[in-house]
Amino acid sequence: MSEIAMTLARGALVGFAIAAPVGPVGLLCIRRTFAHGPSTGLATGLGAAAADAMYGLVAALGVGAVASLLLEHASSLRIGGGILMALLGIAALRRARRPAPGVTAASAPTPSGLLGAFGTTFALTASSPMTILSFAGLLAALAPPDGSLSSGLLLVVGVFSGSIAWWMLLVGGVSASRKAIPPNAIRWIEAVSGVALLAFACWSLATGMMGGGAA
Repeated sequence: MSEIAMTLARGALVGFAIAAPVGPVGLLCIRRTFAHGPSTGLATGLGAAAADAMYGLVAALGVGAVASLLLEHASSLRIGGGILMALLGIAALRRARRPAPGVTAASAPTPSGLLGAFGTTFALTASSPMTILSFAGLLAALAPPDGSLSSGLLLVVGVFSGSIAWWMLLVGGVSASRKAIPPNAIRWIEAVSGVALLAFACWSLATGMMGGGAA
């Protein structure tokens, strides 16, 4: 039992540490929680946690061929992620120009909205250079010493648990202050989020193109 608990704890610490830095996905999670409530915020975090678990599986099982393929196409993934961030940033800036509708029960998300929140953050996290490089660096450390499937899967469960724990903390904190934020402040949150996403997009596109050119 102690070995299982240690394996889960190791994976959870890795998942939490990789999810915690506030980047483009964190901004999306904060903005969506403010604008649409905790359900959409949690769906956003769940998409990021699922992508973290996917890379954790690659790292934990030591799937060298897949890891090499991801690193080989890291530039393309950065460009794809940059385009997605740019689209999300432009959409946020457009919403910032509209009158704020206020935070009411009528703004509750639909299932398709939750699925969209999950899908966009999964794609964004999966194409993030930081996610790819983080798990590539942890490949040797995460690989189970005995190479067993059960140990690898335990690590993946730990990575997912640690990642989702961070998103729950973030969404909980934002939700607690949501009612104290005036409706007009949502427009400022949208504007700041949009500008930041565009900045992240420019960086991702620039590094992707430079990487692609150097390859």
